[in-house]
Amino acid sequence: MSTAQVRVKRQRRSWRDIAQALGRSHRKARPHLAASLPLLQHLEELRRRLFRALVALVITTALSFTLVEPLMDYLTGPIGGRAALVSIEVTENIAIFMRVSLLGGIALGLPVVVYEAIAFILPGLTPGERRWLLFSVPLATLLFLSGVAFTWFVMLPVAVPFLTSFLGITTQVRPSNYFGFITSLMFWIGVSFEMPLAAMILARLNLITARQLARGWRYAIVGIALVASAITPTVDPVNMGLVMLPLMALYGVSILLAALARRGRRG
Repeated sequence: MSTAQVRVKRQRRSWRDIAQALGRSHRKARPHLAASLPLLQHLEELRRRLFRALVALVITTALSFTLVEPLMDYLTGPIGGRAALVSIEVTENIAIFMRVSLLGGIALGLPVVVYEAIAFILPGLTPGERRWLLFSVPLATLLFLSGVAFTWFVMLPVAVPFLTSFLGITTQVRPSNYFGFITSLMFWIGVSFEMPLAAMILARLNLITARQLARGWRYAIVGIALVASAITPTVDPVNMGLVMLPLMALYGVSILLAALARRGRRG
């Protein structure tokens, strides 16, 4: 065999070895590719549901633009109307307009956001789980609106006069400060009122049980006190107590709903 023939044979063998090595690596990579497909599918579903929730919030915020001025007149009732507010910055009025519009958009779009979130957490729903999902969406909306109503009818009538008349000093309230204060208070207390629904979802996913919640009531009281101190504008016991009492009652409701969720799952 000549030298040229030996060289050609070696080249053919080297190319065959490379092809076999590539085939082995492709076969080894195939299970990893198959395993990554469900993750990619979940990410795609998450993207779609986030997009739908965002579109819903944009639409509801745009709708709330038409209701901002009547809503601002209503919200400034405890302070004496919009005439009692003093603006000292050029962009202050437009900033509070956008803030109130956004809060209204969140309140109106909350059912869609909750539906998309729960539908992503519980894929492949059975008929019983679909009924449970349809029950959760209005419950989340009702709880959030209950928190907003509690803030308006219970918290603000106590907090606003106390804060504006403290030490007998006349307070000239700025729109950004006033609306930032009441919208933050309404939003976070509304979110805090979602505690029973969160407990029900976690129990449905087998992450917590009603017994665990009942045993941890001491830690729950400490956590509720920390949340109340962060939400309320002052650390006086009256305002903190006004927030803590309903949250403690909602914690009891959370235990009941967690028990019902686990029982429904077993059934």
